[in-house]
Amino acid sequence: MQLHFEDERPLFIQIAEQIEDAILSGVFPEETQIPSTTEISVSYKINPATALKGINILVDRGIVYKRRGLGMFVAKGAVGKLKNRRKEEFFDNYVSKLVSEAKRLGFSKEDIIKMVERGFKE
Repeated sequence: MQLHFEDERPLFIQIAEQIEDAILSGVFPEETQIPSTTEISVSYKINPATALKGINILVDRGIVYKRRGLGMFVAKGAVGKLKNRRKEEFFDNYVSKLVSEAKRLGFSKEDIIKMVERGFKE
């Protein structure tokens, strides 16, 4: 996990995203423990409340859950939830904008498909 203090995004958002990325990449498989707020705050020299705020985002989304006295764990089905949410965000942030710009420029659907295929080859 790596925090970027010069990034305009709040640290607690970065913490949540970094843990999500680690879950998606298999670093933290479902039903395994994630680092505690104390571990995160000590590692990155940040306030424990900031680390907790980031983890609470994941709790609210159903990605992690607390086992009393043991810590925070990745929820069953978390990978699927993350992939679905990120697919929607990808569509909203990239695909819909791409299609809007393509229409303004007069590109056909086939033109866009060819460009995407070219991108995968490069």
